[in-house]
Amino acid sequence: MKEFYMQLALNEAWKYQFLTYPNPAVGCVILDKNGKILAIKAHEKAGLAHAELNAIADALEKIRPEILLPKDANALHDFICKNHQNIFKGAIAFVTLEPCSHQGKTPPCAKLFSELGFKKIFISVKDENDIAKGGADFLRNQGIEIEFGILEKEGKDLLKPFLKWQKGQFKLFKLALSMNGSTLGKIVSNKLSRTYAHKIRSIIDLLVIGGNTIRIDKPTLDARLCQGKAPDLCILSHKKLENFDHNIPLFQIPNRKIYTKIPEKAKFLMYEGGENFLKSLKNEIDLFLIFQSSILNNQKNVTISLNLKPLYKNFLGNDTYGIYESE
Repeated sequence: MKEFYMQLALNEAWKYQFLTYPNPAVGCVILDKNGKILAIKAHEKAGLAHAELNAIADALEKIRPEILLPKDANALHDFICKNHQNIFKGAIAFVTLEPCSHQGKTPPCAKLFSELGFKKIFISVKDENDIAKGGADFLRNQGIEIEFGILEKEGKDLLKPFLKWQKGQFKLFKLALSMNGSTLGKIVSNKLSRTYAHKIRSIIDLLVIGGNTIRIDKPTLDARLCQGKAPDLCILSHKKLENFDHNIPLFQIPNRKIYTKIPEKAKFLMYEGGENFLKSLKNEIDLFLIFQSSILNNQKNVTISLNLKPLYKNFLGNDTYGIYESE
């Protein structure tokens, strides 16, 4: 059963993968003292509540719906510590990453578990970050049972983007396919899929595209579907920047920086393009985000040879999508 609850936490975290940049994706499941699931939540965005605080707040709202909880993470943490009324005494948590022990933009999750009287915390992966680690030791000193290594391999898979962008550059290739495997057509994936891609665009350091995409699609490459910030661009092309048609919408975005070489300071890069762009870059890419619509078209299918292993798959409306690594 331990693995079952941890898998729920992992699945929830994967829904927000990439969107938590520069933080890791983390999931948390809360059970009451009788083993009933109270909440399944994740960290959703840097600066907002961590997964543990999100899950506890969600559980508290379900148990006491009359309570109005603060939105700010620090205020929420303080409010729960003062108003929990021992609801969580003897509760159990499943967390994909060791709870943090430090005060950053948001408060320490280890302290929250201690304040609320949790009995045991199951953890998938130990936190090796010098600033955040130590939560488990703190909790043990408070008399809370700790067990590491539940679905550890799956927990480490979840952390792969975070560990990459912490140490250098993380490269994600986004591809949208029709049901028959074609990248061609003006709009391939549905609005939910495109909105998720726009959310990623809004938080990355750099969107990397090829010259063909600009010439053929004449795109805007913004984040309008989530009302987010349009990303800076890097255009990889034999053609000089001044030789492109600057009436194409992507050149009209105010304050957008456009590079012809990837700057070292960029930690999270997303590549977007079609088959030829993927062929030229496939050996450099860390993970692949692939959307597949439920629509068949009469366009040419992708014929690239690439062996991929899925780390996570789900639905966005009628589309399926997966996060893959190269085998």
